[in-house]
Amino acid sequence: MSDQNADAKPNILITGTPGAGKSYLCERLAEQLKFDWLDCSKIAKENDYIEEHDEEYDCPILDEERLMDHLEPLMQKGGNIVEYHGCDFFPERWFQAVFVVTCPNKTLYDRLKERNYNEKKLSSNIECEIFGTILEEARDSYKADIVHELCGETAADADKSLKTVKQWYRMWKRK
Repeated sequence: MSDQNADAKPNILITGTPGAGKSYLCERLAEQLKFDWLDCSKIAKENDYIEEHDEEYDCPILDEERLMDHLEPLMQKGGNIVEYHGCDFFPERWFQAVFVVTCPNKTLYDRLKERNYNEKKLSSNIECEIFGTILEEARDSYKADIVHELCGETAADADKSLKTVKQWYRMWKRK
């Protein structure tokens, strides 16, 4: 018999390089599993959790402490899908599963180019994907058995990832 509350829901982190397919997956998961989708970039912008703007990479610098303070009460309730392109600053206790979305470099390059990333930001993100930086960060920050890799190259990959996360959730509920 499960020692979890029957209505309890886990918190899931979806992370990966920008352009890998996180948002596409999160939107569908939130809808199908009836979870709250917490897009950390959007939350940071809406609440001005930005320390400064990095001119070289043309991107905001996140105020992690203020974001954490904002998320803490939400995470205690459970039932959240948290999306962000980094993961090492989130407390391990917040998540029952961490899914890292990866994407082949050619596809990622095309997606980031389409977003008008400058050359410095584009090459930095491609290098991040080449070296598996986000996956390594997740494996260094969380227990090995909760970190899973997903592919975000095609719509078929996204469908497979969706099924994988939903299957994980079904198994989690049985514990």
